Amino acid sequence: MNIRSLLFLVCFLLTSQKALSEALLRDVNHLLELTKLGEQFEYITNDQSQKIIRTYSSILNMSKALTLPHELKQQIQKCYTEVYSWEKFSGGITEIFAKSFTHKEISILIDFYSNLGIPPRDITDFKALIKKAERIEEASIQYIYENSQSCVREDSKLINNFLDRRLVSQQTKPRFHE
Repeated sequence: MNIRSLLFLVCFLLTSQKALSEALLRDVNHLLELTKLGEQFEYITNDQSQKIIRTYSSILNMSKALTLPHELKQQIQKCYTEVYSWEKFSGGITEIFAKSFTHKEISILIDFYSNLGIPPRDITDFKALIKKAERIEEASIQYIYENSQSCVREDSKLINNFLDRRLVSQQTKPRFHE
C-alpha cells in the first residue's frame, strides 16, 4: 500500500467518524428536545431555589424575627436562575449522553419518546438502556457540580448586608426615655 492510499484511508476514516459523531450529537439533541429535559431542568432549578429562599426566610424569621424582603428574594432567585441555567449545562449533558449511548440506543429512545413504540427485536436493548440510566444520572450530576458556581456565598452577603443595614438604621433612630 502506498502513502497516498494510506493517507486517503486515514482521511476517509476520520471524516466518516466525524460525520457519525455529528449525527449522534444531532440525534442526542433531538432526544433531549423530545424529553423536554431542558424544561424539566429549569423547573427543578426554580423549585430548588424557592425551597432555599423559604429556608433562608424561615431562619431569618426564627432567629431575628425578621422577614426576608421581596427584593432580596428576587436577587437570590436571579443568582440561581443564572448559575443553573440549562444553556450552561446542555452541551455537557449532550456529550454525556453521546458517550453513554450508541447511535442505535439513541434511535430506540427517540422512537420511544416519539410514541413510535419499541419493536420486539429492540426490547432487550431497551432494557439495557434502562440499566444505564442511573450511571448517566450520576455522571450528569457530577458534571453539573463540577461546572457550576455556588450562590450560597452571594446569598450570605445579601442577607448579612440586609441585617447590617437594619442594625445601623435601628442604632441611628432617636430613642426617647421617660
